[in-house]
Amino acid sequence: MRHARELSDGSIDGVPRRVAVISVHTSPLAQPGTGDAGGMNVYVLQTALHMARRGVEVEIFTRATSSSDEPLVHVAPGVLVRNVVAGPFEGLDKYDLPTQLCAFTAGVLRAEATHEAGYYDVVHSHYWLSGQVGWLARDRWAVPLVHTAHTLAAVKNAALAEGDSPEPPLRAVGEQQVVDEADRLVVNTEDEAQQLVSLHHADANRIDVVYPGVDLEMFTPGDRDAARAVLGLAARERVVAFVGRIQPLKAPDVLLRAAAKLPQVRVLIAGGPSGSGLSTPDALVELAAELGIADRVTFLPPQSREQLVNVYRAADVVAVPSYSESFGLVAVEAQSCGTPVVAAAVGGLPVAVADGVSGALVPNHDPGQWADAIAAVLDRDPVESSRAAVEHARRFSWDNTVDGLLASYGQAITDYASARRRRAAGDLLARRNGRRWSIRRGVRA
Repeated sequence: MRHARELSDGSIDGVPRRVAVISVHTSPLAQPGTGDAGGMNVYVLQTALHMARRGVEVEIFTRATSSSDEPLVHVAPGVLVRNVVAGPFEGLDKYDLPTQLCAFTAGVLRAEATHEAGYYDVVHSHYWLSGQVGWLARDRWAVPLVHTAHTLAAVKNAALAEGDSPEPPLRAVGEQQVVDEADRLVVNTEDEAQQLVSLHHADANRIDVVYPGVDLEMFTPGDRDAARAVLGLAARERVVAFVGRIQPLKAPDVLLRAAAKLPQVRVLIAGGPSGSGLSTPDALVELAAELGIADRVTFLPPQSREQLVNVYRAADVVAVPSYSESFGLVAVEAQSCGTPVVAAAVGGLPVAVADGVSGALVPNHDPGQWADAIAAVLDRDPVESSRAAVEHARRFSWDNTVDGLLASYGQAITDYASARRRRAAGDLLARRNGRRWSIRRGVRA
């Protein structure tokens, strides 16, 4: 197992001219915080934009979810999104999408068939559904497959929130197939790499650790009072924010229960119902009323990147209480804005947050411990906390992420080409040996 930048000869060989990115269940153009859109959407779009700036063309295949979706969307020079029609536009969530993989794959292969052979140099699939498509595309196009799982069914099922539904067995089987078939596996943290090895018996030598990034130019410290004025918040109250999809997995209820023990704290929640949270879209509003804190909880709809800057700047602390989180882009975005983070000590969050420095990690989801952790961070020197948060966030950038991805692609391309040469040499040797055997037998080869 190694970090993706560290190729065997210290270089980045085989840098691709063109990458096919597959993101079946959620579009990089979707608003994060709604439906299934979240950190993965940001990851796919930002890495594509930054690769294109280096001269690598990126085409992203995703499923069309509206009749108004244009088949082709030119996002930026070198970045093209293809909205593939597969199944009904609406009424399907990601648990229904396995039934549409055949139709989606057909659309992907048809698009490639309009180009000359060898148009794409590598396929990068995101999430297991995309991996199933990428696996077939890899075999059809004779290019390597790089896969990023983002989350794993076994990990999510081991840390289910109360009332949440487990991931279906179908997903675990599909994930294993993709792990076995991918030429390289890109993970967000060393912890995720260990999970792939222990749970899916992945070959550690095919795993590349590439930290996600943050837009360090967009997410910057700023005027807290001005940000609060935009959001209609009082200048002098203490604010703890939650940003993300409203579902049990993300545990916003833990923050509300903790806030009930902190009488001077206002809670700011920005996001929309998602996943199993769609069945009870008003659950958080009702919980705030039950806890008697409805008057100090402010709900905002999902925010654009530009709007999120105000949310992060307005908060004294950002809470990330998820039960499972492969990395936690929200945590890094908040710190980049100078806001410390209190996060659950799960998944990649211990990498995203420096415990005791840029924020605090909580070992469980007990509201009392969360209240204590939030209070402790609020009591720290705000100037020092902000400085430490910004300094930690600077470890992560999309340019660094793309460095890692291009290194992984380069290794995949080089290894794939070497394997093809070995197979060709083996086939040639077998044919020669066959002819010799035929001559000895007196049979014309």
